[in-house]
Amino acid sequence: MIQGLRMDLSPLSVRVFQRHLTVFARTWKTSVALNFFEPLLYLLALGVGLGVYVRPMEGLPYLNYLAPGLVAASAMFATTYECTYGTFVRFKYQKTFQAMVATPLSMDDVVLGEVLWGVFKSMLYGTIILFVIFVLGLVPSAWALLIPLVMVLGGFQFALLSMLWTGLVPNIDSFHYFFSLIITPLFLFSGVFFPLADLHPAVQTLAWCSPLYHIVVLTRALATGDIAPFLLYNVLWLIAVSALLFPFAAHLMRRLVIR
Repeated sequence: MIQGLRMDLSPLSVRVFQRHLTVFARTWKTSVALNFFEPLLYLLALGVGLGVYVRPMEGLPYLNYLAPGLVAASAMFATTYECTYGTFVRFKYQKTFQAMVATPLSMDDVVLGEVLWGVFKSMLYGTIILFVIFVLGLVPSAWALLIPLVMVLGGFQFALLSMLWTGLVPNIDSFHYFFSLIITPLFLFSGVFFPLADLHPAVQTLAWCSPLYHIVVLTRALATGDIAPFLLYNVLWLIAVSALLFPFAAHLMRRLVIR
């Protein structure tokens, strides 16, 4: 196993990213529109509609509390869909990975290129929703300019988690379990919609293990300007877990493609 976790990386991984960017340039309008409207509907339905009946949370009107969480959640979903369904289609049906490894690219280069593409999607869609809430007057702090960097950290985390699952599942239908059992609970219980402080300590501990929780904490703090030293722990957690996961994700994908 240790030998299987050794990495064979090179700068050629950027070529994988460039390939995906070229394809995306042909379909970006449809793709951006689909990822734009869903979080906007959540913002309107929950923040504007339900928010009228909800008390302020952590000293913020509910709409202001919800908006940064939806930025983080939008980035999560964009990366997760790309590195599950998108990656599986490229591997299984389009045979893109098999064609790539027939060139000087190693399989680890391909995986890193996929991860970089997931990071790009995270930053792109997170920034789009950030711009929307800025226009709506829900971003009072200049610290929010750093939120795209948080989307980069979150993109790495969710790209790797998604590719771990992709490397394990036998067919495309298995992704329903990933979204139902992992992504949806993270979406609901990572502080996007309500604070976790009043929940059972066991739930709070599980939430702390959620990557989305750390991304939401950082995004909300930057959006509101509530900056504190403890935020560094959230950053270090995201970096450390991503570094831990990458060799395993690469190993599983390598085993899947190179039999």
